[in-house]
Amino acid sequence: MKYITEQNDIVLTEYESFVISQTLECGQCFRFECIGEENYIVIAHGRILNIYQDGENIVFKNTSEEEFKNIWIKYFDLDRDYCEIKKRISENDEILKKAVDYAPGIRILNQERFECLISFIISQNNRIPMIKKVIANISKKYGKYIGSFNGEDYYAFPTPEKLGLADEAGLMECKTGFRAKYIMDAVQRVINGGIVLEDDTKDTDSLRDMLMSVKGVGPKVADCVLMFSFGRCETFPTDVWVKRIMSELYFGGREASVKEIHEKADECFGEFAGYAQQYLFNYARQFKIGA
Repeated sequence: MKYITEQNDIVLTEYESFVISQTLECGQCFRFECIGEENYIVIAHGRILNIYQDGENIVFKNTSEEEFKNIWIKYFDLDRDYCEIKKRISENDEILKKAVDYAPGIRILNQERFECLISFIISQNNRIPMIKKVIANISKKYGKYIGSFNGEDYYAFPTPEKLGLADEAGLMECKTGFRAKYIMDAVQRVINGGIVLEDDTKDTDSLRDMLMSVKGVGPKVADCVLMFSFGRCETFPTDVWVKRIMSELYFGGREASVKEIHEKADECFGEFAGYAQQYLFNYARQFKIGA
C-alpha cells in the first residue's frame, strides 16, 4: 500500500484487493451511504469520511494523515495481505474461487465493538435498509452531533453511558421493534462490567459465550461481532444464506446442520474461515443460491 497526501485528502495510489462498494455493501456494516458510483459516506469512530474511486486511485476525503494512520488503515484492514488469503482459501476449492472472483475487492472491516454489537442485535430478522435507518435514528436521538457533509447532518453512535439513558419506549421510537429489550440488556451488561468489550485476552469460545449472555444474542450474531470488531476471523457466522449455499454446494443439496457446516468450514478454511464466509455470503445473496 502506498499513499500521498493532498491538502485534507489521502490518496491511495497502490493497493490490492479493495473495491469500496464490495467492502461496504456485503452486509458487514450499516453506517454508510452511496452518493455516486464507487463514492460513499462512511460514519465510524465518530468521524465522517468520504471515500471514492478516482481513476486508479482511492481518495479518503475529509480526513488527515494522522486519522488515516490511526483509524482508517485499521478500519479497512489495509495492512493485511488479501491476495495470500484468497489464494489459501480458494486454490483447491472451485466453489470459493467463483465466490472470490465475483467480488475480489471485499475486505473485512474492523468496527467499534459496542456499535457492532448493537448493530447486529438490530440486524436480526431485519432488512439492511431498515437496519441502517434504525442505527441512524438511535445515533441522532442519543449520539453526539459530529458535523455535516453535502447538507446532511451526521451523529456518532452513542456511548454505552449515553445509550444507557434510553428506555424501551425511546428505543421503540427509533423503530427497534422487539429488539429494544435486547439492546437495553446489552447496554446494561456493558455498563455493569458483565461484558468487557476491550478484553482481548479471552479465547474465541470464551468471547462468544460472553456475548451470548446478552438476551437475544445467538451464535450467528455473536460470531458476526467477533469477526467484524474483534478480528476473530476463524469464526464462520451462519445465517440463512450461508446455510443455503453450504448445503447446496458442499453437502450435495442436503440441508446441513449448523454444526456440520462449522465442521466443514474448519476443515476447508481453518483460520481463514471468516474470510471464506464473507465471500460465500455475498455470492449466495447476490445469486440467491438455494433460495
